[in-house]
Amino acid sequence: MPTTLAVPRLMLRGGADDDTALVADGAALSYGELERLVAERRRMLGDTRRLIMLQASNDVDSVVTYLAALEGGHPILLVAPGDDEASVRHRASLAERFDPDVIAAGRGNGAVLHEIRIGTAHEFSPDLALLVSTSGSTGSPKLVRLSHENLESNARAIAEYLHLSPADRAATTLPMHYCYGLSVINSHLVAGASIVLTSRSVTEPAFWDEAHSSRITSFAGVPYTFELLETTGAVHRMPPSIRYLTQAGGRLAPEAVRRFARLGERRGYEFFAMYGQTEATARMSYVPAELAEQAAGTIGRPIPSGRLRIDAEPGAEIGELVYEGPNVMLGYAERPEDFALGRTVHELRTGDLARQRADGLFEIVGRMNRFVKVYGLRVDLDAVQRLLAEAGIETRTASAGERLLVFVRAEREVAAARDRAAALLGIPVHAVRVHPIAEFPCTSSGKPDFRALVRYAAQIDEPLASPRHDDGAVTAETVRDVFVELLGCPAATIDDSFAGLGGDSLSYVEVSLRLEGLLGRLPADWPSRPARDLAAAVVPATGAVAVPHGSDPAVGGTRHRSIRRPNFPRIETPAVLRALAIVLIVATHADLINLKGGAHLLLAVAGYNLARFQLADVPGATRVRRLLRSAGQVAIPAVLWIAAVAVISGKYTWTTALLANNLVPGDGTWNEQWQFWFLEAAVWAMAALALLFAIRPIDRFERRHPWSFAVALLAVTLAARLAVTGIEAERIDRYSAVLVLWCLALGWVIARANSTWKRAAVSAAVVVATFGFFGEPVREAVIVVGLLVLIWAPQLRLPRPMVPVVRLLAGASLFIYLTHWVVYPAWEQTAPWLGTVLSLLVGIAAWYGYRVIERSIAAFRGRRQRVPARSDVAAAA
Repeated sequence: MPTTLAVPRLMLRGGADDDTALVADGAALSYGELERLVAERRRMLGDTRRLIMLQASNDVDSVVTYLAALEGGHPILLVAPGDDEASVRHRASLAERFDPDVIAAGRGNGAVLHEIRIGTAHEFSPDLALLVSTSGSTGSPKLVRLSHENLESNARAIAEYLHLSPADRAATTLPMHYCYGLSVINSHLVAGASIVLTSRSVTEPAFWDEAHSSRITSFAGVPYTFELLETTGAVHRMPPSIRYLTQAGGRLAPEAVRRFARLGERRGYEFFAMYGQTEATARMSYVPAELAEQAAGTIGRPIPSGRLRIDAEPGAEIGELVYEGPNVMLGYAERPEDFALGRTVHELRTGDLARQRADGLFEIVGRMNRFVKVYGLRVDLDAVQRLLAEAGIETRTASAGERLLVFVRAEREVAAARDRAAALLGIPVHAVRVHPIAEFPCTSSGKPDFRALVRYAAQIDEPLASPRHDDGAVTAETVRDVFVELLGCPAATIDDSFAGLGGDSLSYVEVSLRLEGLLGRLPADWPSRPARDLAAAVVPATGAVAVPHGSDPAVGGTRHRSIRRPNFPRIETPAVLRALAIVLIVATHADLINLKGGAHLLLAVAGYNLARFQLADVPGATRVRRLLRSAGQVAIPAVLWIAAVAVISGKYTWTTALLANNLVPGDGTWNEQWQFWFLEAAVWAMAALALLFAIRPIDRFERRHPWSFAVALLAVTLAARLAVTGIEAERIDRYSAVLVLWCLALGWVIARANSTWKRAAVSAAVVVATFGFFGEPVREAVIVVGLLVLIWAPQLRLPRPMVPVVRLLAGASLFIYLTHWVVYPAWEQTAPWLGTVLSLLVGIAAWYGYRVIERSIAAFRGRRQRVPARSDVAAAA
């Protein structure tokens, strides 16, 4: 039997023994420890060259088996892990066809090696190192044969143009069995860098907690990954340690490339768009980071040691893109006998149509196999897709028989897409079928899944069900109506989302509570999901089948998943704190109870929501506008109300009505002019922050170092407080705007605490900063307990009947705070419970009245956009 003695062996481990190689489940594995594991695995695999089928998970054992096979000269067949039917069927098909000698899988507690035979049933070319399916987990009847030189040359080329060093650390954001995911592992190992092994999705908060704690320096994704980053808001959770992002696996829209490149300029990282195919091991070209914005939409220049050319007809600038380089595959394997073949391919004809621009960069304009016959015309489906995009309609295109299939993501775009496509091609309108779909499906490698679209179109040719449900089930229109009512946006459609309509933290409370009552527990990314998708969590969306991310739109026509409404639904902790604190404030002022601290707690909650919403990482001067708008949303109703009371009763001075009481010297004692200290502190804080973030260097610094900035702000505000009051504040110092800003800063730090150690640190800060401030342990305990719950329990379970009560109290909290000062005094001595209840009811009524006035004014002006929702701080009043 052949042995590995004369076979080239590939050593990818480039780090020093003490350097970290892998990080898994928070534990680091050095290169020296990895070498020992690889040596032991090599002994297990034996000296005879054998075909190893590796179920490649993102775990230590899979990496160890992969490296051991490469170093031992064993050819590896990489396959997808997983127990789903498609993966199991695909592995069984490959095993039957290619007859592996050993089947290996990583399980976290030691590799599972199943020996089919002691020796081998195959003859292998000396150059053969790796076998990879060209289509992820499904469908390919042939394998790509890669050599040791292919793997090493491509890994070193990638490490060269990304400037990888031992200081770099990547997370496995892509599957190891996918060539792009494998190239991340190869390039980092060969450079002596480290890898965080994880199978978590970028939509999971735990992934970002791990990314922060591990200080990853790079992030790799396919177009769908970057779409998720934007739609879920995860793009703002990337740790400041990120040095660069890489994108491959398909074409990312040029405008999206520009957005990420511009964000990189602000956040201090580089963005690399790359192009490759499995047949070229991984990468063939890249766009240098400094050209990312101006060269968006191109595939850039060849990687080091690679060459690109255009094979075009004489006089034509567009032709097939051809690649040459040491990373070009040996050839294909369609049967086991092909394992013995040497090189049969010397250049890679990519099947992509491309041109070379005047600046030397290459640009792909279509696929050769995406040309079809429609009504006798030869149609370039990619060109149709591109022209529709230029008209402002994002689509996917396919064909069925003589019909052109166009897929859009909004019902309102159907007619425009149909008419535009027919006009572009000069074909009858009835030859174009346009289907709305919630999400464009992708293959397991993140590329557009055109076959799934064709299957989907075939299934929905039959008449669709009525969009309304007589059984009272929740439809997309029901969810849309919630947006219309609570966001004041009559033009909202079923393809609009909460975030897209401009929701902020108070409307977040109202809308989330209402939707939880309709749908049950909401997904974490619900603010970015359109009404169509949210309704599809319970019943089929109407007019088009809504397809969740990552699913096949052709699976099933009618879904009906009933939900069991929990008796104790989850409610966002800030909403609960708002409702509870306003009750404590009113009940304490009315002498029903004596439990102070609610207003200071809510000032911290206000800081928490400022960080989440107004201070989100948005471009340009948006932050400044949001802060000023929020300040106005608190100040306008407050000034109107206080001024009206002052005119009628003479109770308040003009400085109180203008929220300027802090600017007037006083005698240092509490009086009724200080009743609105909380609102005054919040409004002036937001105005000051708007001025602060209008200074571009400060704005850029906070974007790049959000945690450090928040901690520094807390330190400054605490230092100011301690310098004036010492540990314990007395009399009016407890309410002075400057001296209570530490509460707002504390909430800000809580919002930025995105890892366990940060949450532990801010928990300690809560205790240290609060205890001693009033000299009243119970009052201080109210604040501490509330903030600790906010830190460690972002959601709470409440009895279902309490949900509407929480919604009302949290939503109306500003108006309850404003009006209760003139309601409870009449009952304070005789019936404090009645004074408390009436104060809450009057505040709720005032809230509803103000909303009616807001929306009437908006309707009178004929505005389509949402009336600005009540501000974050207003909800915390």
